[in-house]
Amino acid sequence: MTTPPDVHTCVAVLIAAPASGQGKTTVTAALARWHTRQGRRVRVFKCGPDYLDPYWHQLASGATVHNLDGWMVGMPEVRARLHAAAAQADVILIEGVMGLFDGSPTAADLAAQLGIPVLLVMDASAMAGSFGAVVLGMQQYQPNVPWAGVLANRVGSSMHAQMLQASLRDPAVWLGALQRMGEGKDAQLLPERHLGLVAAHELPDAMARLNAAADALADTPLGQMPWEDWQRWSVEFALDASAPTPQIEPWLQGRTVAVASDAAFSFIYPANLDCLQAMGAKLVFFSPLAAERLPACDAVWLPGGYPELHAHKLAANTGLQADLQAHVQAGKAVWAECGGMLALGHSIHTAEGEALPMWGILPGTASMQPRLAGLGMQQCVLHGGQLRGHTFHYSRFDSAAAEVARTSRAGQSVQADKGEAVYQHGSICASYFHAWFPSHPRAIAALLGAEAVQWADVAATA
Repeated sequence: MTTPPDVHTCVAVLIAAPASGQGKTTVTAALARWHTRQGRRVRVFKCGPDYLDPYWHQLASGATVHNLDGWMVGMPEVRARLHAAAAQADVILIEGVMGLFDGSPTAADLAAQLGIPVLLVMDASAMAGSFGAVVLGMQQYQPNVPWAGVLANRVGSSMHAQMLQASLRDPAVWLGALQRMGEGKDAQLLPERHLGLVAAHELPDAMARLNAAADALADTPLGQMPWEDWQRWSVEFALDASAPTPQIEPWLQGRTVAVASDAAFSFIYPANLDCLQAMGAKLVFFSPLAAERLPACDAVWLPGGYPELHAHKLAANTGLQADLQAHVQAGKAVWAECGGMLALGHSIHTAEGEALPMWGILPGTASMQPRLAGLGMQQCVLHGGQLRGHTFHYSRFDSAAAEVARTSRAGQSVQADKGEAVYQHGSICASYFHAWFPSHPRAIAALLGAEAVQWADVAATA
């Protein structure tokens, strides 16, 4: 039987785990690097909202990494992204989010809907016979999820690996074991900090780390599997022909949008950049950390990131501070997300009590917290649709700026003490909310000052 012309077939695996912190990012990046070194075309995707893991996957594969999520991105767009990738790639790797069955929709739901086999990665450092029990439970919990096998991570010795393998009811699911790199959190191949992994572009030895991970994977049964055997994980990817075509008009035609992009402002979805360009925007990038001035532009996007780790350098860029102040005084739009909002504020107070001065253009001060202050999927219900996204921050921001909108959890109404405020101060709009631009392009055009779309009209909920 021949494959329909609108269907593309490609080897695909979804890398998941029972919980966060099991090593699925390392395994996904190692697989991407290993396949790439074999001369194969690799496309990697990340489930859920995540900015940091994709940097590693992009470095490992040499290709742009997009996010997949049934709610934030939407299944029609998920299918379209995978369909396009399958037409170009030899193998598709998808990293799950949190645990396999965590969230809504889950990574397991995605695997079941698309027929993508799951490779389970498990931290087995403190397990023996119980390893098999957990694997069996994961396999049986949602019977419609297809399975590729299991890879044990952080294994202490070859004898330990043998004990783990012997605990499995079905020996065929064993795909090998990766040895523990050492003791303690600093022994991890891919280092972490408070918002997740350190991004690959911040480490000079990032490629060496990836190659080491690929070398370790090459010694496992999975890494030694002939390419012919990988074909059993081939998946057919089709478009959703019944899905409505998203409405994107040239609201930003003729407008230049300046985007801050460096280690302090790195939380940027490639799909958001695609969306801006689809609306006609010309994008120019600048680095506040490199003491660059604001390029000539009609609007500014300050994405999230780590301004608290680079506060002294940011504050020292007084030329950019003056440029941004003049930009706002001229009534030109600024959209500032999370870290971008904090950088515009007056100061960031560290957990140790130190006050770090910032640009002082948006009234407000930030205070770092030892625990998460905001986490989860969020929506901003607006005229014409929902602007979807998420929130993830370890700080609180106190501001006297006017609150012109507030986000809420999916399916819930807005509550004064829940969600994230969207502040407006002059031509600045700012929030902890990380927006997925393609979910409501017209709203993003309004935030960026499009003449044909006014924020006041968009914010007037239907």
